[in-house]
Amino acid sequence: MVLYPNRNVDTGDIKHYREFFTSGRVRRIYLDELGEGVSLPIGIATAKLVIASDDIAIAQARELIDRTKSEISSPPKQQQLLQFIETILAYKFPTMSREEMEEMFGLSELKQTRFYQEAFQEGIEQGIEQGELKGKLKAVPGMLAAGLAIEQIAQALDLSVEEVRQAAQ
Repeated sequence: MVLYPNRNVDTGDIKHYREFFTSGRVRRIYLDELGEGVSLPIGIATAKLVIASDDIAIAQARELIDRTKSEISSPPKQQQLLQFIETILAYKFPTMSREEMEEMFGLSELKQTRFYQEAFQEGIEQGIEQGELKGKLKAVPGMLAAGLAIEQIAQALDLSVEEVRQAAQ
């Protein structure tokens, strides 16, 4: 299956894939022609969220989240679909914070999603790296006072010579 937001995006150039299309093994689907999200299976309605305008996407996302919670009984499948919805929303609203997204869409499960967990872990790792860097940079003046050369300090602390010079100033 090849998904297009609308027919205008489809170039129609299938010469390299003609066999797949003529055999029926590959089908073109135009998201804007699928009908209303309420009448569609939840997975397809979620895919349509990609092409929705921002103001419509907000209402559709809320509806999809409610549908996911009520229609999907398997917790792992429910979590996967919520993650898909969340990923679409994260790309659609890149300036929205996690808290804003959680409040706007009622995603109290947000902290359980892989997207959140990975972002949280990345934040922890960045915090640790920044903390380690600050600690290393605080050690520079003392090492300089002990008579070590900038190059020696850089090597010992696994920093660049430029970072050591900046910390020295």
